[in-house]
Amino acid sequence: MGSQVLWFLLLLTLTTICKSKLCHPNDLKGLQDFKAGIHSDTSSRLNKWKSQDCCKWEGISCNNENGRVVQINLPGLYTSGDAPFQSTMAGELSPSITLLKFLEVIDMSELVGLTGQIPLSIGLHLPNLRKLYFLGNNFTGSLPQSICKLSKLEELYLQENSFSGFLPSCIGGLKNLRRLDIHSNKLSGAIPESITSLTNLESLCFQDNFLTGNIPENIGNLQALKELDLSSNSLTGIIPHSVAKLYSISSLYLNDNQLEGEMPLPSKPGQLSSLQFLRLQNNRLSGTIPPSIGYLTSLQRLSLANNQLKGTIPSSLGNLKLLTELYLSYNQLSGQLPRSIGEISQLLLLSISHNMIEGPLPHEISSLSNLQSLDLSFNYLNMSTIPKWLMQLPSLSRIYLAGCGIHGEVQDYIKLLPKSLQELDLSANQLSGKIPAWIGSFSQLYTLNLSNNKFVSEIPSTITNLENLGVLDLHSNKLQGSVNFVFQMKSRFEGGSLTYLDLSNNNFSSAIEQIGMGEQENIRYLNLSRNFLKGRLPKSIGTLISVQTLDLSYNRLVSNLPTSLSNVSTLERLMLHKNHFTGRIPEKYLKLRNLKELNLSDNLLEGKIPYGKPFVDFPKSSYSGNRGLCGKPLPPCKS
Repeated sequence: MGSQVLWFLLLLTLTTICKSKLCHPNDLKGLQDFKAGIHSDTSSRLNKWKSQDCCKWEGISCNNENGRVVQINLPGLYTSGDAPFQSTMAGELSPSITLLKFLEVIDMSELVGLTGQIPLSIGLHLPNLRKLYFLGNNFTGSLPQSICKLSKLEELYLQENSFSGFLPSCIGGLKNLRRLDIHSNKLSGAIPESITSLTNLESLCFQDNFLTGNIPENIGNLQALKELDLSSNSLTGIIPHSVAKLYSISSLYLNDNQLEGEMPLPSKPGQLSSLQFLRLQNNRLSGTIPPSIGYLTSLQRLSLANNQLKGTIPSSLGNLKLLTELYLSYNQLSGQLPRSIGEISQLLLLSISHNMIEGPLPHEISSLSNLQSLDLSFNYLNMSTIPKWLMQLPSLSRIYLAGCGIHGEVQDYIKLLPKSLQELDLSANQLSGKIPAWIGSFSQLYTLNLSNNKFVSEIPSTITNLENLGVLDLHSNKLQGSVNFVFQMKSRFEGGSLTYLDLSNNNFSSAIEQIGMGEQENIRYLNLSRNFLKGRLPKSIGTLISVQTLDLSYNRLVSNLPTSLSNVSTLERLMLHKNHFTGRIPEKYLKLRNLKELNLSDNLLEGKIPYGKPFVDFPKSSYSGNRGLCGKPLPPCKS
């Protein structure tokens, strides 16, 4: 009887052991080695990894049948209780992570202190991996070739790290991959042609790297693609025709850049018929915009800006009925804007600045009732006057017509623009006369740029009504009178909203005793140079606590340099040359540790230059033309 009890107890013990979920030794070692490599964890999740049952550890999930670890979920941003929590982990990723061979998901995203490299053997030991999130970490090194062995991988996010080297040439082996994002790294070399084999790919993001060479010719094979972002690299060559190639008639209109009128839609869509976002800006692409691009009828955003594209803008763009944003600026595009541009009824933003587009503008633009932002700056439009029909666009809130050949006085009908106008740039034209007083009626205006024109007289006092004004640029005109009332502008927002003020190269001749008085704490850029300003520089200048650039050069200012300026610790650029400042350079200016550029030349300053950084780092030219100054970097002072 006793032996039966003993056998029963032994069987019960063995059953309990068998039913326990103790970690497989490899899983346990892999996780413990990972934990050992982390020396700081603000979330304290790893501190709870103490028992031998790793399936109960926070961030770990196991398979219910075999008890093996299948998920590591330790993102930096996660929910703790009911609130989001941003945590950090500092340390190095242990290569022992590859011991967990049943892993399906690894999420260590946004752990900015996590360093190291992706284990070289990751593809050999983690055959079940479906999702790998190493984004927003601080990983370095190259991407291992073995990563191509992860045949079940569906999502690979490696963006915002410091990976370098080439993209693995075998990357086309990841046949199940749906999302691939490696943006904002230091990758170089060409995009492997094998990537065109990833026919399940929906999102491909390689932007902000150092990639070179051509876009793969057969990129159009990625027929499931919804997002293609290769921007901000050094890619060359043409936009591959396969991007918009047709199934049924593959070369129709492909080389015809003189197409007029609306391009007929094909019976079958283009190869990338699902593509919604195409971003190729900031590269070195050449050639023309293929007219067949009008077959990408799902496109919502198209950016080809800042390349070397030539030729005309194809009228087929009118077929892109879902397009909301079109960026073609900073190219060498010529000819006229096609009339079909008015067919893109959903368009919110149109930017074609810095090209060679000729006038006249097509009146069809006036039908773009949803258009919010229009940038036609620096083309060969020779507009003469601003078209009156432009005032009829009900949603327009940002207008950029710089360098468009506009001349004469500002027409009164411009005040018919929507009162929701936020940005207006008419700079680098030949506008003359007075700045109209009605400019103060645009209560939502944030940016007003009328620089490089021929405006005369005073700034209208109504400009102080612009309570949301953040950028005011009136430089290089013939304005005169006082600038003080500008410094008395009020704002609904505490501290004021004005951050950028440039009144340089005008004929202002007043004193500036109001500078720093009032609500100017947010000003970062202040340029009053090349005027005829006179009087003293007031102590209140020290209240401009956010200023990074202060330029008062080429005026007639007198008095000592105010000591209060030493309070402006944000100052990076101080230009006071070509005035009549006297006295010593205050010793307290040594507190200006962020100063990167200084020019006090051609004044009446005297005494020893304060010794220490940053003053000893500036060249002689920063102090020349002051007969009374001495000390490094000028000759020593006489005892």
